[in-house]
Parts: sequence; structure tokens; C-alpha cells
Amino acid sequence: MFTGLITETGSVVQLRLKRPGASLVADAALLARDAVVGDSIAVNGACLTVVSVDGSRLAFDLSDETMQSTTLGSAKPGDRVNLEPSLRADGKLGGHFVTGHVDGVGTIRAKMPVGDAMKIVIEAPPEVTAFLVGKGSVAVDGISLTVVDVAGDSFSVVIIPHTAKATTIGLKGSGERVNLEADIIGKYVARFVSGRSAERTGGDERLLQSMRKAGYL
Repeated sequence: MFTGLITETGSVVQLRLKRPGASLVADAALLARDAVVGDSIAVNGACLTVVSVDGSRLAFDLSDETMQSTTLGSAKPGDRVNLEPSLRADGKLGGHFVTGHVDGVGTIRAKMPVGDAMKIVIEAPPEVTAFLVGKGSVAVDGISLTVVDVAGDSFSVVIIPHTAKATTIGLKGSGERVNLEADIIGKYVARFVSGRSAERTGGDERLLQSMRKAGYL
């Protein structure tokens, strides 16, 4: 479990293809100090397991599924990546609950300055947009962000200067791909609603009305 608050940005050292999957090595000066084999670290929002530590370099094995369903399969040496260690039981939850299980890959459609901030419009697949609501949470390359609005096959977020500097989102431009994870609470709500639709009681209907009023449906 993660929070979407990026600890540091590292850089890809190597992506070595294997059959199946691949081995990814990233330079992570800060996280490598305390990392041990077996630790879970989110790399651009994808939960990976540390398989070796060599100085400031962390190595991870990527499954074939991870290669196909995230942007990590096309990582190149020198690419910057967002890194976050798993949430400790005594840690602070400053973002939102992020599982590190990427729901889909989106594409940055546009970036527009809004004062000192930056509005970013991201094209996303239906398996992501189905769970997004305005003022809800979404993880973009592992960064916990607030959804401004959802419009058809896209949604928008606004990032402040600190986020642009402290993560990779400030470096990415139109046409570049990003890993997306919808809020897990929204996914459970959708599952509950679809599972109960065939046998709603009066209590269920009142709950659904309350959820609609709050903007969850």
C-alpha cells in the first residue's frame, strides 16, 4: 500500500529483457540507503519488489503482465521515474490509498498554465475513467492528484509548482504516456452497486440516492 506522495525521483539505469518479463535497474540515492531485498517500492505507480541492492542502485524483476500493462516496458536508460516506498503502519497518510496496481495507461493530451500552476488533460481508457469523479483522487505515475473534471475519454488535474519540480509530471509533455490508478474506494463502491443492482431493497435505494447526491454515482 502506498500514499501517492513521491519520496524521490530516480533514473533508469538498465532495462534488460528476459523471457518472460525483464529486469529493471534504477538509481535511487535516497531510498537505496534503507532498502533491503523484498521491499515493495512503487516505480511510476507500479508496485515492484526489490531483488537486489548495489550501492544506490535498486534492481526489480518485471513480469510480462507489468511489461504489457504499464509504461515500464518501454523504459529507457536515463528516464526519470517516481519512487515511493510502501506505507509503514506508523506512517502519515497525506495523499490517498494507492495499491500500486496500475489500471491502465493514459496519454497526456494537453498542458496549460493556470497562474503558477499547470492544468493537465489526460486521455484515459474506460477502465480508468469509469471510476473517476470530480474532486476525487487518481494516481498518475504514482502521484496522488485530485481530479478536476471528467469529460468523456479524458480527465484533468492541476499540479502546483512543487509537484512539477518534485516529480516527473513536470517533465512530461503532450503525447507522453502515464500509468493510471483509480481510487480503490471508488472501485469497491462500483463493485457494490453493480453486485446489488438485481436485488435492491429500500435501504439500498436510499444508500444509492445518498451516493448520487454526494457525487459518487
